[in-house]
Parts: sequence; C-alpha cells; structure tokens
Amino acid sequence: MTKYEVRKKIKDLRQMLDQADRLAAASSVFERLEHTAAFQLAERILMYHSLPDELETREFLHKWKGRKKFFLPRVNGVNLELLPYDESRLEIGSFHIEEPTGTDTYPVEDIEVIVVPGVAFDRKGRRLGRGKGFYDRLLATAKATKIGVGYNFQLVDEIPSEPHDVAMDMVITESATIIIRQG
Repeated sequence: MTKYEVRKKIKDLRQMLDQADRLAAASSVFERLEHTAAFQLAERILMYHSLPDELETREFLHKWKGRKKFFLPRVNGVNLELLPYDESRLEIGSFHIEEPTGTDTYPVEDIEVIVVPGVAFDRKGRRLGRGKGFYDRLLATAKATKIGVGYNFQLVDEIPSEPHDVAMDMVITESATIIIRQG
C-alpha cells in the first residue's frame, strides 16, 4: 500500500469510532504506557494535545500533572518547539490544536520520553504521520525513548519508509505493547 492508501484507510476507520470507543481506547493505551519502564523512570516527557481523531490525551495529562514534567509541541514555521505543559497557558494554534504559550522553550535533547501520535505504525517501529514532517524533524535530534501510540487498527503490516523517517522504539495500542529496540 502507498502512504496515501494507508492514510485513506485509517481515516475511514477512525471516522467509524464513536466517542465511547475513543475514550476506552485512550484509557487502555495510556494505561499500558504507564506500565512501561520508560514512562515510570522518566521525569521529562513530551506529549501531544490530541486532534479529534487521535487518542485523547487531556485526561492523561491531567492525571499525571505534578508527578511528571510534561511538555507539548508548538508549531514554529516548519518545526516544532517544546514548551512546558500548563493548562492555564494554552491557546488554539496551528492546525486547530491547543498549544502552549510563552517563551520558555525546552531542548528536545533533554526530553526522556516522547509520546508520538501517528496515522499508522508497523511492527518495525516505522511511523506514518500526516505528511508534513514535523515529528520527523523533531525526532531526528532526540535522544529520548520514542513511543508511538494509536488504535489497534493503526498497526499495519508495513509502512513505506524514506531515509528521513524516524522509527519508534515502542508502539502501543489498546491490545499490544511492541518493543522494537532497547536503548
């Protein structure tokens, strides 16, 4: 399948989910994340604020605030910059996603775990994003454990990859935790 075909198939499947299914899936995925050694040992974690078709992150962020130091990405041109997560400092930014405000950006090199959304993942850790390359540019310099999260149907047999694509170290869905490489 081409990247376009995978994106179309996953988009169609996402549209079939109702709100109860979405919330149950998010709960299951993030409970699995909580039980990973990477999450348990990390202090500084880059999360994402979810789009309507992605696994919902707000409840998870709220649950762990104060116990983990979370960061969220903010679009700056063609790149993502990282800022501390603070519920009182969010505004709608690029692509209609709530983004952190302020000037206190943080280097990706100091993040320990990055939780990455995607359109699809495969068992080799390859990730298919929305096609803009934001996460690939960010992940290229990251030393963190990269954890892709998605619905069960977002785990596909194979994703076509290109040299600039950055693989995940782990992929988590409602019913699977796949460790690709340790490091």
